[in-house]
Amino acid sequence: MTVTATSVDQPEQLRPPVSPGRRRLLRLIPAAVSALCGVLLYLSFPPRPLWWLALPAFAGLAWVLRGRTWKAALGLGYLFGLGFLLPLLVWTGVEVGPGPWLALVAIEAIFVALVGVGIAAVSRLPAWPVWAAALWIAGEAVRARMPFGGFPWGKIAFGQADGVFLPLAAVGGTPVLGFAVVLCGFGLYEAVRLVTERRRAREVRRSAAVAALLCVAVPVVGAVAARTLVSDKAEDGTATVALIQGNVPRSGLEFNAQRRAVLDYHARETLKLAAAVKAGKAPRPDFVLWPENSSDIDPFAYPDAAIVIDDAAKAVGVPISVGSVVERNGKLYNEQILWTPGKGPTQTYDKRQIQPFGEYLPLRSLVGAINSEWTGMVRQDFSRGDKPGVFRMDGAKVGLATCYEAAFDWAVRDTVTHGAQMISVPSNNATFDRSEMTYQQLAMSRVRAVEHSRAVTVPVTSGVSAVIMPDGEVTRKTGMFVPAYLDQKIPLRSSETPATRLGVLPELALVLVAAGGLGWAIGAGMRGRRAGRA
Repeated sequence: MTVTATSVDQPEQLRPPVSPGRRRLLRLIPAAVSALCGVLLYLSFPPRPLWWLALPAFAGLAWVLRGRTWKAALGLGYLFGLGFLLPLLVWTGVEVGPGPWLALVAIEAIFVALVGVGIAAVSRLPAWPVWAAALWIAGEAVRARMPFGGFPWGKIAFGQADGVFLPLAAVGGTPVLGFAVVLCGFGLYEAVRLVTERRRAREVRRSAAVAALLCVAVPVVGAVAARTLVSDKAEDGTATVALIQGNVPRSGLEFNAQRRAVLDYHARETLKLAAAVKAGKAPRPDFVLWPENSSDIDPFAYPDAAIVIDDAAKAVGVPISVGSVVERNGKLYNEQILWTPGKGPTQTYDKRQIQPFGEYLPLRSLVGAINSEWTGMVRQDFSRGDKPGVFRMDGAKVGLATCYEAAFDWAVRDTVTHGAQMISVPSNNATFDRSEMTYQQLAMSRVRAVEHSRAVTVPVTSGVSAVIMPDGEVTRKTGMFVPAYLDQKIPLRSSETPATRLGVLPELALVLVAAGGLGWAIGAGMRGRRAGRA
């Protein structure tokens, strides 16, 4: 009897042919997953307390990038960047239309795409999640510096104000906090991948399994250990601080069309506070903080504005930090002015990190050629200050980081290294209506509180104003577009966290790790190609 060989030895003959349509659909799956993981990362950011969604977002990114060619990784990384940044930064187009918003996202997503290429390159290395996470932080470091002075919005650390990893901000600032989150996400993917390999009866190296587990465990254990660095204990006594949110006549770019109304609103709310103090209904503050742009009328040039501010300061009986727009020698400055009762202005701080396309217009002639209305919105560029802002207010040293500056590590840190015992972030979010921008910025201030172990106050023209303890907890806050004042006793602290002392060194170390991993991957690829040719 003749026995015919079965097709068991040729299993591919049993597989039905894949239609071209299905093949194209299968090719779209990584692209769709990459974009959806970007959206998942966006959902991990405030105002949602879903910080943990960052972990599956990066696990999914690892799945789509591992082993890809550089061209595929570039496209997939760009899609991830679009999925993340398009919804995150939608507030930038609230008043100016979709053009600037889409342009900003298109440029920022390029940085994410380039990081994707790097992640794909190192994905075959031993302990690749470490190199890949360092590459992500290196991308953030570049994005925070260029173009036009950088745009750090969307740093992974800023989405972790409610997360278990937050104490790591005190260890090494936003770079270490962000690195831990990304590393944990990549480590989760690698652990699942190795388990899957084991179930398929494939050999899994013990060293690879240990590395995957450490990538998950070390960030979590490190965060728990770092909690000892977080303290609300008063080291230099306490201060009772009052925040004034005067509100604005209207939201949007025309909020300051009635500049005198904005000033009057903040003076009126301060008078309410003074009356409450006199009636025993509120504690007497040691000083009062007004927000950025609370007086867009220059009190040095217009006596009527100076009188309104001075009357408010005399009524409450303590110094007021006033946000104003002033002109000196033909130059505009976004300035905080310390106004003391009976003395007038005694200290000033000029904003140093000014906002491109908001406070100054790069490439003005090119932008004007595209849309002349945009140049009209920024008729004159603001000038930069050159000194850190630390006001001495009734014995307390208050560090100032005005609005946009809160996103920049250096702009907050050097107020602390110059002696600040607490930090204030006076802001004006009226331009962005009721968008998520104000909540994203509030989360930044919460991270800064833990990073430097300082209480942080956030006085805002239209909300959300808040008081934040050194552990990142928001203890008082207002609603949006309502007049209100907040008063609270806060601890004054002078000790420095490791993050404050180390400054830029953790970020530099992670950039060097990223460069080392990328160099290793490139070298291994070149050696592999030479061996193949041989």
